Amino acid sequence: MLSRTADTLFWLGRYVERADNAARIIDAASRLATVPVPTAARSTEWDSALAAAGAYSAFAARHGEPTRDAAIDFLAFSPANPSSIRSCLETARNNARSVRTALTAEMWEAINGAWMELKRFDGAMMDRQTLNEFLSGVKEACLRFDGSAYRTMLRNDVYYFLRLGFYLERADNTARILDVKYNVLLPHESNVGGGLDYFHWASILRSVSALTAYRWVYHDSLKPWLIADLLILNEQLPRSISSCYGNLATYLDELSQAYGRQGPSQRTARSIRTRIQNTSISEIFQRRGLHEFLTEFIADNARLGEAIAEQYLA
Repeated sequence: MLSRTADTLFWLGRYVERADNAARIIDAASRLATVPVPTAARSTEWDSALAAAGAYSAFAARHGEPTRDAAIDFLAFSPANPSSIRSCLETARNNARSVRTALTAEMWEAINGAWMELKRFDGAMMDRQTLNEFLSGVKEACLRFDGSAYRTMLRNDVYYFLRLGFYLERADNTARILDVKYNVLLPHESNVGGGLDYFHWASILRSVSALTAYRWVYHDSLKPWLIADLLILNEQLPRSISSCYGNLATYLDELSQAYGRQGPSQRTARSIRTRIQNTSISEIFQRRGLHEFLTEFIADNARLGEAIAEQYLA
């Protein structure tokens, strides 16, 4: 496969996953915006949404203090934000069109249909019902594309590069969402463990489709360390960091077998996965600190992306 084709497929997967993640972040922030906060506290749901999407600095430079309508427009529609839903789906569609012959008809219809449907909406003063309709449409379109890939593609290098993009982006998103909860989301004046804290944690789990899974696994009320354990270390959860790295290691090994050689990306993925498997949630909290662990992981994840690019995409 040409490196240019591999790069296009890799980033197609990343941009579809990024659009889905942005929709989930907006949905979680919109839910939190309906929860009353103490009079002395400043609501931070849109600050946290922008931070989780990695767009806070870019937003602040253009708009200053976040407001609902401005944040939604920037995260969903703004061409000035390369990670907005519109930007992601437009780039994903362009990538899909350039490798059209490598995709199945179902995959092309899913991404092209998502782009056409998106044109019905804009970011100007969306009421809650319209916003919910838009976000549901984006999530469903990304799910259709993902499901179409899983159900219709040959298991070859085309599929592997697409999946590498999906899982690298998903691991990064999960780490950032979890990190933001500890550092941005909860107002300093709120008591940890209170009602507002419960809704914040529930919104985090909903944003990664893990609220039901949490109840299945722990049979307990929402506890920060158990949520961190689920999202970091539980390989049964598809969006957990551990699960993502299990898949990354698998697909990189498949590529090494297809091309007859291993390289830095395989070694990097196995090293990161081994470190995750050999740690425990108590060690993360007591010895290292959750923020430090997640910051280090995000850097390692970016390093794996660079290794993949150098080995296969350059």
